[in-house]
Amino acid sequence: MDQPSGRSFMQVLCEKYSPENFPYRRGPGMGVHVPVTPQGSPMKDRLNLPSVLVLNSCGITCAGEETEIAAFCAHVSELDLSDNKLEDWHEVSKIVSNVPQLEFLNLSSNPLNLSVLERTCAGSFSGVRKLVLNNSKASWETVHTILQELPDLEELFLCLNDYETVSCPSICCHSLKLLHITDNNLQDWTEIRKLGAMFPSLDTLVLANNHLNAIEEPDDSLARLFPNLRSISLHKSGLQSWEDIDKLNSFPKLEEVRLLGIPLLQPYTTEERRKLVIARLPSVSKLNGSVVTDDEREDSERFFIRYYVAVPQEEVPFRYHELITKYGKLEPLAEVDLRPQSSAKVEVHFNDQVEEMSIRLDQTVAELKKQLKSLVQLPPSGMLLYHFDHEAPFGPEEMKYSSRALHSFGIRDGDKIYVESKTK
Repeated sequence: MDQPSGRSFMQVLCEKYSPENFPYRRGPGMGVHVPVTPQGSPMKDRLNLPSVLVLNSCGITCAGEETEIAAFCAHVSELDLSDNKLEDWHEVSKIVSNVPQLEFLNLSSNPLNLSVLERTCAGSFSGVRKLVLNNSKASWETVHTILQELPDLEELFLCLNDYETVSCPSICCHSLKLLHITDNNLQDWTEIRKLGAMFPSLDTLVLANNHLNAIEEPDDSLARLFPNLRSISLHKSGLQSWEDIDKLNSFPKLEEVRLLGIPLLQPYTTEERRKLVIARLPSVSKLNGSVVTDDEREDSERFFIRYYVAVPQEEVPFRYHELITKYGKLEPLAEVDLRPQSSAKVEVHFNDQVEEMSIRLDQTVAELKKQLKSLVQLPPSGMLLYHFDHEAPFGPEEMKYSSRALHSFGIRDGDKIYVESKTK
């Protein structure tokens, strides 16, 4: 049987890991292995292979000599074949069937949709625990065949495959814990619920960059669909209702949520987004990658009460009443203007005269003397100024330095400025 044209897996392996490109390094912890049993290969003493092989973007179209693969890859546990030109599942099977310790396989961006995966081929994948099929356009029929033949599959990546619907197999996969199905076109919740039926043991579901517009499911049904879900990413989904956020509370084991970039939260400030979401999800301990501390939760829940305190009762969410039971009804926080005071009304004392006037606090002592020149009939160079704060314990403070700004003296309304003549 003729080999398909193009570069073979074995050819690329020999080129990349030849002694010239990958010299043997002695010592523990190097991750380098040379098969010690004779395999009848003239290359067996020349290649030094790590247990993790990265052969992405190498133009691989076929397997090559299977006895060579078996000779060198008996110890390999991870294999990255992404962005190659593999289009025949039989060629993939030839590679994988000769890597008996393989647990991680990345076949992303290979045109494998051009062939049908038969169960006999899929059987060679049986030991794989993590499988990446991103941008492979793998059909659901292919996925179902893989699920039937990979009894220990724990992580599956199906991103960028243009899925608009989900097709359920006749049997479910109890081993899968993590599913990445980002950057597809899944808009309707009826498609997402199929994933719960397919993968009842799912721990992590990453739905980022889909167009899911609502979570349309009764609360008790959600709990049955995803009984073990601990983490969900809805980053850049199309959710537009707080009711959808509230429904996440129906997942009995949910601890981690990602909700950045959804239309619902766009009108809110960054602070409002985080606090309002935290307050609505009492069991979530990590939001958008950041741990929710006990102090942050209490602060968010109190913020939530104050946020809705003036809202008409018919528009108040149910969570508000739960938090009122916990904290009581809280009044809005007083607004405090922390901007520095720009002016002050003071009493200017000179000899027996007292004059009330408003002074700008951004000006300097020299500029204040010019302002007082006509009032006290003294040249600026002939004045001595003293600031008296009635709350200060040490009496008046001389305003010595001409370039010093008035606000640095802490001048406030009601303070006094004493003016004396230097010649006095």
